[in-house]
Amino acid sequence: MNPRGKQVDRRTIVRLAFAGGLALPALSLAGCATGGGESDDAPSAAGGSKSDTNPFGMADKATVEAVIFNGGYGFDYVTFAANLAQKNQAGSTFTVKPSTQIAQELQPRFVGGNPPDLIDNSGANAIGLSTIADQLEDLKDVFAAKNLEGTTIQDTLYPGVESPGTIGDKLVAINYVQTVYAIWYSASLFEANGWTAPKTWDEAIDLGAKAKAKGKFLMLWGKEAATYYQTLALASAMKEGGDEVRLSFENLKPDCWSHPAMQGVIKAMETIVKNGYMKPGGGGTQFTAAQAQWSNDQAALLYPSGSWIENEIKDQTKEGFMMTGAPEMTLTSGSKMPYTALHSAAGEPFIVPSKSKNPAGGKELLRTMLSKEAATNFAKTKLSATIVKDTVPEDGFGSTALQSQGKMLKEAGDDVFTWNFVDIYGMNQDQLVPWNAFLSGQIDAAALTKQLQAITDKVAKDSSVKKVEVS
Repeated sequence: MNPRGKQVDRRTIVRLAFAGGLALPALSLAGCATGGGESDDAPSAAGGSKSDTNPFGMADKATVEAVIFNGGYGFDYVTFAANLAQKNQAGSTFTVKPSTQIAQELQPRFVGGNPPDLIDNSGANAIGLSTIADQLEDLKDVFAAKNLEGTTIQDTLYPGVESPGTIGDKLVAINYVQTVYAIWYSASLFEANGWTAPKTWDEAIDLGAKAKAKGKFLMLWGKEAATYYQTLALASAMKEGGDEVRLSFENLKPDCWSHPAMQGVIKAMETIVKNGYMKPGGGGTQFTAAQAQWSNDQAALLYPSGSWIENEIKDQTKEGFMMTGAPEMTLTSGSKMPYTALHSAAGEPFIVPSKSKNPAGGKELLRTMLSKEAATNFAKTKLSATIVKDTVPEDGFGSTALQSQGKMLKEAGDDVFTWNFVDIYGMNQDQLVPWNAFLSGQIDAAALTKQLQAITDKVAKDSSVKKVEVS
């Protein structure tokens, strides 16, 4: 992200609790048209009258184009909101297009001056925000607007949700999903075998031996998601070493990957690989296929992921699996943050390019997504919470995974943390290479450390990349 010369506090410390309440009934999803939005004669945003129901002055009979990352959450939740927006802005057309290659498909459109009006800039191939921040709308006016129910949007959100998308004084992205990162497992499988979720890496290694005795692996991975283990390692190291570790990564320090807390975690992972507790072949396995090996075949016990995981593989999960999340392991019992501390942050960053044909329309679709009706629909259909409060009942719509998210957030209290350097500088694609090699046993902990540090140092030393100073 572009720092604009400002210091930014990037630690999203929030107190989150899922409040009870009744889910609103989901509306039928009338298919929004696909295609369009790129022709020269498409209406622009200019000319509309501003009001509580049209706070951004979107023109009458306008066309709005949204391109949405088609990952773990799919894209139909935006189609749901687009249908609502079309009813509220009669005569306008909202089109929603899925994509799995955001950067490859949309960077040329930024260069050509015709980007879509709304983008879900997510996935392994997201555009580094530091490269386009100056080309994006400030979205503070979306939070200041009233939602469809007539309440100011800012007043309906969890605390701290602005932080991940803020650069200097500019809110360049609204992160829509309140993502909980965890170690996921089958509660029914664990109960049947008398196992408990590990709280330390030593306990995880011991569990790996028990899994092996049962003909199972402790963990597995797929090639596109190898950096899920980087996310796990970072969270574990930050819980172990506290802010000192977090700030060393956020500020791209030349020895961040060599910090003792991080080295302890990486070496524990190395032990898991060397002991044969990591299912081999992940470097050649598509990540959803690998996940199905965990959720359907139960070939492995644990899988690190964000809370999108249940929805992403709901059709590939064994009946009675009882998917449940637990906080990431600490290195020792004397970690600076407690075991219950949780990596959780607003994710799925939505951006509105200033040079799109209809930025007001992009904001209007975002406003609709942040209504209670659309946010409740997301929680109910995707089994994950948005940044909008009071949309998830205590029973989690019957989902054990969603119930466990609420439990983890409640037990974490104020000990909720995140980091942003990977997304800020668009490092994930490069980091996938050494992580796949490491999990495959092709390189050791020392080589992984060296290669990850080289990726970090390259960004740190690149004067053309604007840096975010984190305190």
